[in-house]
Amino acid sequence: MEHSFANSYGAPFVGNYTPPDYDFDHVVINFTVLVQGRQFDRTGVFYLGDTEVWRTSTAEPTSYGIRWVWLKDLTPYLSLWKQPQTLIFDLENIVDSTYTGILNTTLTATFFKSPLTTADGRGFADLIIPISERTGSAGQPSQFTYPDQNATNTVSFPRNANRAVFTVDVKGQGDEEFWWSNVPQSAVHTFDPDYGTYPGYSPFREVQVLIDGQLAGVDWPFPVIYTGGVVPQLHRPIVGIQAFDIKEHEIDITPWLPLLCDGNDHTFEIKVVGLDDDGVSSATLSSTTDSEWYITGKIFVWLDDEGSITTGVFGNPYNADPSISFSQRITQNATGANETLVYTLAVTRTLSVSSYVNTQNGEGTATWSQSLSYSNNGGVYSKGFDNINTFGIAGADAATGAGLGFSYSASYSYPLYCDSSAEYSPEGNLTLRADLNQSLVYEVRGDSVFPAGLDAFAAINATDTTQFVGSRLETSKNGTALYQRPANNTSSSGVGSSHQIFSFRGVKDEGDDGTPHSTELYFRDVSAYNDTVTDNYVVLLGKTIIDGTQA
Repeated sequence: MEHSFANSYGAPFVGNYTPPDYDFDHVVINFTVLVQGRQFDRTGVFYLGDTEVWRTSTAEPTSYGIRWVWLKDLTPYLSLWKQPQTLIFDLENIVDSTYTGILNTTLTATFFKSPLTTADGRGFADLIIPISERTGSAGQPSQFTYPDQNATNTVSFPRNANRAVFTVDVKGQGDEEFWWSNVPQSAVHTFDPDYGTYPGYSPFREVQVLIDGQLAGVDWPFPVIYTGGVVPQLHRPIVGIQAFDIKEHEIDITPWLPLLCDGNDHTFEIKVVGLDDDGVSSATLSSTTDSEWYITGKIFVWLDDEGSITTGVFGNPYNADPSISFSQRITQNATGANETLVYTLAVTRTLSVSSYVNTQNGEGTATWSQSLSYSNNGGVYSKGFDNINTFGIAGADAATGAGLGFSYSASYSYPLYCDSSAEYSPEGNLTLRADLNQSLVYEVRGDSVFPAGLDAFAAINATDTTQFVGSRLETSKNGTALYQRPANNTSSSGVGSSHQIFSFRGVKDEGDDGTPHSTELYFRDVSAYNDTVTDNYVVLLGKTIIDGTQA
């Protein structure tokens, strides 16, 4: 694909894909963008037919222009790459006299045969079922817009499945882009006379996956801050964590196979909910959110021989409502106007399901469990113009298939601190300020749908990756920024500094004391000031890298 996205709302790139005429088992894409001028951050979504395979966002450009390149391993979608497809890339952009940046893009794919094999020989999914709007045949993106649309598909599920994993991909837009700083629903009008109405349903979000109306799993989303988010100068040129590559969450639905493989149609639904509250000390899950969320899902399915039928006994899922602790206080100034809003929120949830599953090549107990915790100490000050959030999510997911040949676990934490303010002068000029600290820790073990990141090190014989049972990614980014814009919106200026540390490790089994051992494979420490990288320290396999070569 070589395409320039200008006024591209409702006009995605559409092309025809034909598989190469040689054997391949890996696919890596290269997405390169050049843009100059002034432009918002935009959302890009790549589809093969009705199936979303990658979601990204763009950097905000400068007057002299920027360029970035992103490599993405799309091998998990191998069964789609083996067949002709309608290729759709949706990148909604607007160009006018103010926002002049045209997104000039190139998308290429490299197909190759890897010398590596998976440890258990399971390989990649045989079938991928999209849970989407399914408008690819019309050359349109297949994402649902929630809550305006019901994100539901009815599926005739293959009866010979031996494993199935559901993944969800969501992105908040509009009043939901900064959902992690939204206020309790009872407080949305607290600062109407001065600031205006705040986005609501609390700063908590839960993405729910339902099968035939029953809760199968949840995703408490990572709070991605895009390149125009909070203050644009926070992200130049070091973009926010996951801004270029929005991670999907895995929910193993193998325990549901005794139900799904019964020959009947089944419904799959994705919902996003927040919280309703009484304004004092009680909160419950809401039935909806503000507008809007872009949503798709998909089911990765591994199959036995055609004609075989998976059976079993479906267990009763444990999916009790989460435990929610909430308090809120509003204070007034001497004139009686609302001055501050302070709230605390804590949520915990556990869910699990365990079933007996009988497949062509094995039988046993399949389980899925999740344990999650959330906290947010938030405050809105200065009649709505100053905002502070101290936010955190921690979770652990696990899937086991005793006798079925798979296991998977993931643990993750997402702490965030943001102190931001907006100020308007009497003339209408805008000044934004912010301090932002954000981290991500993600450890995965076992049979993940998506690459654990170790293959590249094994392929170059750089290290013996068979010693590892998984991988661990740790990264933290902090920044301070100022942005100024005149009332007529004809220009903008600002200053910002940022610093990010990134570490990727191979994880080994626990030692005698129960402590996991790990080996650092890659490390980077990078700093930037005013669009310029000022420090860049890289260590690859224990050796320092200078200008792309080992020191």
